[in-house]
Amino acid sequence: MKQLAQPGRRFDPHATLPDILDTGLSVIFCGINPGLRSATSGHHFSSGGNRFWRTIHLARFTPDLIAPPDDRAILQYGSGLTTAVARPTARASELSKHEFLAASFGLEKKIQHFAPEYVAFLGKVAYSSMSGLRKVEWGLQSLTFGGSKVWILPNPSGLNRAFSLDDLVGHYGELQQASRHFRTRR
Repeated sequence: MKQLAQPGRRFDPHATLPDILDTGLSVIFCGINPGLRSATSGHHFSSGGNRFWRTIHLARFTPDLIAPPDDRAILQYGSGLTTAVARPTARASELSKHEFLAASFGLEKKIQHFAPEYVAFLGKVAYSSMSGLRKVEWGLQSLTFGGSKVWILPNPSGLNRAFSLDDLVGHYGELQQASRHFRTRR
């Protein structure tokens, strides 16, 4: 794994964002891929416009709002973080279908290893490309991925203007209700 660029330094296009995973999780949130700011900082959802942390807090996955530099705290509440594709981009639309297919096997093995109750894909594009399904609806899917139940959630990116914060909280809240609910892990 390449070392991430330090703040103020030039972005390394080969930088990757480390997973935040453990066994026994209720949900692994699977982003499409790291944004440039997240890859540079080494912290998930660190772009100022991304609504992930606020959404999961309001949907009751976490009792407190987690700041991106404290992203590892999500493990305390039975959730983890990964991405479908490791390559950072400014926009997810820069990824090709081939990149999703190439990443599919590794992601599925990772999910098998950590065995969460749910893997929650943030947006339809990664799951649709990896599963080969053309039409994917929001919510619980009929197929599993890596042995875990699949839930499709809207992407919380600030670039996704199709969903308001209230819409996001509603969708994420449905998963929170279906999962084992947040709990503190010590």
